[in-house]
Amino acid sequence: MEYIKLGNSDLNVSRICMGCMGFGDPTRGQHTWTLDETKTRSIIEQGLAAGINFFDTAIAYQSGTSEQYVGKAIRDMAHRDDIVIATKFLPRSDEEIEKGISGQQHIENMLNQSLQNLGMDHVDLYIYHMWDYRTPLYEIMDGLNHMVQQGKIRYIGISNCFAWQLAKANALAEKEGFAKFISVQGHYNLIFREEEREMIPYCNQENIALTPYSALAGGRLSKYVGQTSRRLQEDSYAHLKYDEMAAYDQKIIDRVAILANEHHTSMTAVSLAWLLTKATSPIVGMTKPKHIQGAVDACDLKLSAGEIAYLEEPYIPHKLVGVMAQNTAETSNDKHVWSIGDQKI
Repeated sequence: MEYIKLGNSDLNVSRICMGCMGFGDPTRGQHTWTLDETKTRSIIEQGLAAGINFFDTAIAYQSGTSEQYVGKAIRDMAHRDDIVIATKFLPRSDEEIEKGISGQQHIENMLNQSLQNLGMDHVDLYIYHMWDYRTPLYEIMDGLNHMVQQGKIRYIGISNCFAWQLAKANALAEKEGFAKFISVQGHYNLIFREEEREMIPYCNQENIALTPYSALAGGRLSKYVGQTSRRLQEDSYAHLKYDEMAAYDQKIIDRVAILANEHHTSMTAVSLAWLLTKATSPIVGMTKPKHIQGAVDACDLKLSAGEIAYLEEPYIPHKLVGVMAQNTAETSNDKHVWSIGDQKI
């Protein structure tokens, strides 16, 4: 496993981040493939053995049980100082807004709950899960800065935002002397490359780490024609994101398969090897041992400039989908694809 500094921080992270969205209590899960605690512990143990030290979860995942399972496994299996834990907070709820709970108090409340779930006294990276149009940006940045000052957060990151939003937030932080976002977690993979328009050039200029999610497009970039999986069949959210452009995307997926055969490796390894040339530490969901192996293999696979161009050539522009399609003031009050009670994620 290779390691790298996470943007403008002193966090030394594995080139692959284990995405923990598939971990948690299956009876409280957003997904039919959610792993229970025993299976979660097995995957985390194998990930640690493979050299993964970077884990990404969220309070939204399975009503906090992902955080609980991850936290307990890390406490039992690793030294806390050797591990980088990232988790995320949700926007303010309707109830909080009606009660007059400020953005600062909301962040403190959510962080305290995540720390309780994790069984830890701090998180290494606390991520603004999605832009909250109903809460002033000053309150968000001030609230996060207070938690950094208290030692409950080491660094802050952001997810599901536009480049202008990240630039605006960090400009405010610089003006006020607040902590700045050191990473961004966006939707980016071989068949969805819209982050290349503005976000990636901006982050490269500012040394902001890219930790993209949906690295394998819900499994589409890891399967040969005719292969399937439970997630490919049952992930309705991924169907919403990818089905419309499937015929165009298949041209790229076919090229991934060709290179995998030429390199005698998996499609997962090829797809992630390409992403590793663009991003700091892609977030890879892992629910089976082969997912871990494919990610490890990607770190050892070095694609040539010609192979990278070959994979990229068929791409055509895509419209925004998923959470980013709802990143507007007009839709900020709508329920998002995932919902937990009255919370939106």
